[in-house]
Amino acid sequence: MADKKLANLAAPEAAIASYLDELLHTATSTAEQEDVVEVRAEPVQPAPAPAPAPAPAPAPVAAVVREEVVAATPAPVVEKPAPPASDEPPTRPDWSGQPFECLIFTVAGLQLAVPLVLLGAIHRIEEEIRPIPGSPRWYMGIRPGSDHNLRVVDTAEWIMAGRVPPNARENYRFVIRLDDSDWGLACDNVAQSFTLDPEQVRWRTARSQRPWLAGTVIDHMCALIDVRTMANLLVRAEREHHLDLS
Repeated sequence: MADKKLANLAAPEAAIASYLDELLHTATSTAEQEDVVEVRAEPVQPAPAPAPAPAPAPAPVAAVVREEVVAATPAPVVEKPAPPASDEPPTRPDWSGQPFECLIFTVAGLQLAVPLVLLGAIHRIEEEIRPIPGSPRWYMGIRPGSDHNLRVVDTAEWIMAGRVPPNARENYRFVIRLDDSDWGLACDNVAQSFTLDPEQVRWRTARSQRPWLAGTVIDHMCALIDVRTMANLLVRAEREHHLDLS
């Protein structure tokens, strides 16, 4: 019986560790593949110069004139269609060109980080979030405020769907507002801020999966959030689910 209880307690921690490993793998695998390709690349040897061909016999005058006329005629310009617009976010956010301040916060045992330059505010959850009937699991509800209402996201459900520990929502104590948007991420705790050099981040070179994940900070074992992309994804999800959040 005791072994069964220990197994139940260890299951959420194992799920979180597995998910963190997956985030780290997602952010680093592309960069590692590029490093391997660069190391294995070999210089291309120049091809030997071909033997000089025998001089051609002089062409008739009429043929030379005809070739000059054809060569002088400009080729028609073919306009290529413009490539379709892409919704994929840039591989490097605009704030990542120089050292930047970050804030670490925790969600169900997972460490996440946001750049302070895009941190709108930190609010305590002092009263119950007002739920919206019929909303998806990742949407907690509305946090009323003096200036505006904040849409609160169950962060664990949003980024760890299918791996959320039981009763994770009961541990939320803070809401982190994303930039100047109307969205906030619920979290358990807020840790210290620190300065990151861009070279300390494993930036993702592709965003087809988890576009909100800008990269990972290996030294702190945390995932770095692309705040603007996260806010845009939430706005799109609100529109697709036809949520009445006013």
